Formats: sequence, C-alpha cells, structure tokens
Amino acid sequence: MKRLRLGQKLWLSIGAAVVVTLAFSFGLLNYFYRTVYMEVERTLIAEGTSLARDYRGGAVTEAYRRQIEWYDEKSTATILLIDNPRELSACFPFPVHYDALVSGRDRETLLAGKPVVKTGYEKRFGRRVMAVVVPLLDGKRLEGAIYLYLPLADVQEATKRAAAAFWPLAAIFAAALLVVGRRMVRQMTEPLQAMEQAAERMAEGRYEADIPVRSDDEIGRLAEAFNQMADAIAKEDERKREFLANVSHELRTPLSYMKGYSEALLAGLAKTKEEEKAYLRLIHRETERMERLVRDLLDLARLEGQSVPLERAPVAFAQVIEDVIATYEPIAAQKRIELACELDYDIIVNGDADRLEQVVRNLLDNAIRYTPEGGVVTVRLSRLSEAEGELVVQDTGKGIPKDQLPFLGQRFFRVDRARTRKEGGTGLGLAIVKQIVSLHDGVIWFDSDLGRGMTVFVRLPLVREEE
Repeated sequence: MKRLRLGQKLWLSIGAAVVVTLAFSFGLLNYFYRTVYMEVERTLIAEGTSLARDYRGGAVTEAYRRQIEWYDEKSTATILLIDNPRELSACFPFPVHYDALVSGRDRETLLAGKPVVKTGYEKRFGRRVMAVVVPLLDGKRLEGAIYLYLPLADVQEATKRAAAAFWPLAAIFAAALLVVGRRMVRQMTEPLQAMEQAAERMAEGRYEADIPVRSDDEIGRLAEAFNQMADAIAKEDERKREFLANVSHELRTPLSYMKGYSEALLAGLAKTKEEEKAYLRLIHRETERMERLVRDLLDLARLEGQSVPLERAPVAFAQVIEDVIATYEPIAAQKRIELACELDYDIIVNGDADRLEQVVRNLLDNAIRYTPEGGVVTVRLSRLSEAEGELVVQDTGKGIPKDQLPFLGQRFFRVDRARTRKEGGTGLGLAIVKQIVSLHDGVIWFDSDLGRGMTVFVRLPLVREEE
C-alpha cells in the first residue's frame, strides 16, 4: 500500500475539518429549527389546556363558546370549539378521518385527558401546519374538544432563509479555508521537500543547500538549522580535503628529498666521504621531519577523538614552564634570543602535566622559530582570579596580519608556507595546543599584527584552596 505524503495527509485533515465543521453547523441549524418547532407545540398545548380549565362539565355553554371565540381573535393560532367529537375530522385543514383521530391510541389519549398533536400539509395555504386537540371531559365522557392550529409558515420560512444564507456562506467558508490551508500546506511542505532533496544531494557528496526560510516557526527554524548544518558539513568536507592535500604534500616533500639523495648515493654521485655524510644527514633530517609529522598527526587525532583521557592531578604550572624553558635555552642562545620569565609559583592547575608541558613546548617552539636573532621571547604566568590563571607567550617576530588570526589553530594553516617549511614546522603545533587547552576547559586566543610579533593568551581554571 502506497504511503501518503505529508502534504496529502494535511489536505485530508483540512478536508475532514471542513466536512466536520459544515456538518456541525447544519446540525446546529436543524437543532434550532426543532427547538422552535417544539416551542410552537408547547405554546399551542399551553393555550388549549388553559382554555380547557374554564370548562366546568356538562353541555358546552354559549358563554364558554363566546369566550373561546374572543380568545381566537386575540391569539395568533386559529381556535375552534367542537362540542361534537364526530365533527373533529371536518375541522382539520388537511385530510384526516374521524377514526384515525379519536379511535385507537389517539382516542385513549383524549379520554385520558391528554392533548393530541397532529402535523400535516394544508392545501389552502400550501404549507405545513401544526394542530392540537385538547379534550373537554365530563368525568370520563368526551363532551367536546378545543382545536388549535397554527401554520408553520414562519418557522419554515425562517428555516429556508437560514438555509439559503447558510449554504453560500458555507461554500465561501470552505473555499477560504481551502485557500488558507493550501498556503499553510505549501509553507510546511515546501521546506521539507527541499530538505529531502538536499539530503539526497548530500548523500551523493554535494553539500550545498539553500532551503527557503519563510517563517519563524518550527518549520522555519528547522530549515535554518538545516542550512547551517549543510554549510558546516560543506566546510568540514573542504577542511578534510585540504587536510588530506596538506598531509600528502607534507609527506611528499621529505620523501622526495630522501628518494633523491638515496638515489644519488646508490648511483655513486657522492665523490667523497664528506658528501656521503652530508647526503645521509639530509636523509636523516627529512626522516625526523616525517616522524614529527606522523607523531603530531596521531597525537592530534587522539586528542580530537578523546581516545587518550587526561590524567588530571594538581600541577605546579610554573615549575612545568620553568623546566621547558631550561630545555630551550640552548636553542635560544644559539639564535641570540633572550628568554624572559615572569612566573607565579603559587598557581596550581588541575590537569595533565605531560599535556600542559606539550602546550608550553609548542608555544615556545613557535615563538623561537619565528623570532629573528636578537629578539625577545617573554613567558608570563599570572593569576587573574581565584578560579583562573593566564599563560602569555610573547615574541618579537614578524607577526601575522589581523585578518589571519581567526585561522590560527587550524591544521596545516600557514601564513607563509615557504618560510614555515624552511624552518621545519609541521603546521600542527597550534592545533594540538588548542585541543589540549579545550580539554582542560580553558580558552586560547591570539593577538598580532605585521611587524610587532605574536602574543598567545591561554587561560586555564585553577585549583582553589578549599579543594
């Protein structure tokens, strides 16, 4: 069995709502008609019963007859006094036999003192009338009857007028509801259909999506969220492609060096032992470069996947920084770079000491690498509050443009690819730092401009004294 689409279900719901509404309205109109009908019946019975109370028994007097005639002139109904029950059949304005009126159940009803109600078609008026026969009893003897009848013209005409007005209004109402329903169905289903088509394109690898957002309701917000999701997936796919291209490029460069120098050695192009050693040193350097690249890639993958949980413990962060600086002092001295420290030794961070050391190493490595000879690299560790501390690593290198700052921390991002590759960076150091800081519930940001160096700010939560 074929499943109904959402639009078809909505149309069925709207159609059902229209049918139910019209049926209810018609039923309500019919109920009002029956209510008026019953009110006419109660009025005739009340008038006839009231007149019958004035009958005192015995033969019908002339005074009582005049009283009935006087009341007939005042009443909206036609009232007749019949003192011979056999004449009742002749008084009905529609064909009816005497036996049908006073024999059987109707006769028993009249003898029991209860009125008989009849409704039928009156030829002279061309309409239906309602008649009520109220018995005049002398003991158990039926001496006569009061006959009251009223044309149902007013009720019928009112009903017809109401029906004549009801059906055109019902048609207008149904048409308006269908127009509004069609617009609502389109507003609801078109974005969903567009999302369905976009999802099919995304399954094929095409991540562009431009779902129209035409409302501020749940459907509109869903369309907006779908557009954001598609944009995020497209950007992530682009980053994945760029990452694969960068990895391929980074691996191809040292492999090319290694292949070229090894082929030179095998071909005997090295004339002296010194040349052979030079070639081997170059091969060894590129091997170390590949090793660093693979290590950084695996490290970043583990950190992003959180497959290596942090071994948290209270860490004297200043001591970690001091130990790292000690290992970089020979490198800085070789480049005649001054290392300046301002450390608060009372700062305790609840974190992984090895990962925090990796943060300091990567930041110092970048700072020293891009600081020219005679420059200064400053490391500061200070307390911002009882709950937060800040690490600042500042250099006097060339810096980067302001518009490039948001891209720092992305994998393989380089402002100057040639200069970075020449100086030996993998392009993953800041990405690893950013991930480690995030895992420690910290934040990192950068401040720089061309010609005035780079400043890196790292804020981390601290261990409070009560803890």
